Amino acid sequence: MKKDLDNLMKANNLDALLFTGPAQHNAPMYYMTGGGHITGGDLIKKRGEEPVLFYNPMERDGAAATGLKTKNLAEYNYKKLLEAAGGDQLQAAALRYQQMFGDVGLTKGRVALYGQIDAGNAWGVFSALQALMPDLELVGEGPNSVLLEARATKDEAEIEHIRQMGKVTVGVVGKVADYLTSCAVNADEVLLREDGLPLTIGDVKSKINLWLAEGGVENPEGVIFAIGRSAGVPHNSGEAANVLRLGRTIIFDIFPCEAGGGYFYDFTRTWCLGYAPEDVQNLYDDVYSVYQQITSELKVDVFAPDLQKRTCELFEAQGHKTIRQDSTLQSGYVHGLGHGVGVDIHERPRYGYGSTEADRLAPGTVTAIEPGLYYPERGMGCRLENTFWVSPDGKIEPLVEYPLDLVLEMG
Repeated sequence: MKKDLDNLMKANNLDALLFTGPAQHNAPMYYMTGGGHITGGDLIKKRGEEPVLFYNPMERDGAAATGLKTKNLAEYNYKKLLEAAGGDQLQAAALRYQQMFGDVGLTKGRVALYGQIDAGNAWGVFSALQALMPDLELVGEGPNSVLLEARATKDEAEIEHIRQMGKVTVGVVGKVADYLTSCAVNADEVLLREDGLPLTIGDVKSKINLWLAEGGVENPEGVIFAIGRSAGVPHNSGEAANVLRLGRTIIFDIFPCEAGGGYFYDFTRTWCLGYAPEDVQNLYDDVYSVYQQITSELKVDVFAPDLQKRTCELFEAQGHKTIRQDSTLQSGYVHGLGHGVGVDIHERPRYGYGSTEADRLAPGTVTAIEPGLYYPERGMGCRLENTFWVSPDGKIEPLVEYPLDLVLEMG
């Protein structure tokens, strides 16, 4: 949680954190500021002190709305800095950072960098800053950063944001189910639109995007709505021209976020419209069995990779190949069991490669659990996913409920 940042910084020998970029669709800055209309700024969090948000004067109201301690960038007189830099804009930006760090009392120590900035600009500005402040060590932490570790557990306010996203998500899922089951079907078992033309994946995605927008949320990562062979490739988002047919597996993986790039929710169901052929039903039964077993074994502080290992054991016992047996596998169980969910759709805890001892289901953790089986050569795939919360008292439950039915009866 955010309150853990100072201790994590101390444990990792960091004196400060520098965040840069917009406050929206920029997970590190959103996490620290709560979003809002700030198209570009900087935030310095010195260990043991409250963060300071440096803002563009045109966005002073947005900065004030964050409730953070703020400082106007106009105070640094960019025109004079540019003159001092001989017209070099990257050098001028570095000179401004030098003054900003001085104003928060930071002239030496280790500073971790976060946020969105063009790679070329970042290299130029921070290389120049390092030369200006040789006693300041600028650090890129990577996937095991203190920020990601803090974000792995959520406070009550964050949980409420994610829960509300879940409610909007399942509301849209329900609308999709109602729409599909209300469609007419022709003699070839193809669903028809209101105008009598075949209903396509593209048609359904358009409605999903409309209903999400009406719910006041965004869909920046797109949506997976894939049928048949496409459902057999985990991240095939679905071919727009494919038509909807009865009896084919449809993987519907939807992961919208709050407007402005805030908290996400992650949810997947596998459907067959009208009926399920025997081989599809058998595939679904195997995934459903593993999903029920794994979710029944979730417990506080369990090491996430142990759950991935257990999932592989269960699928292997059913006769399916798994990624544990072959890291290049493309049919069977081919991915990890889950991931954390927050201001990024994929956060800690991690369930596979790169995991550390910190990747546990600690109180406050929000995690997606999503076992699945994929057989593109057989024209089918199946995945079931809910997003779970580990409450402060150690209870683990999905943040919202929705049926796990495979077959949607046509109306």
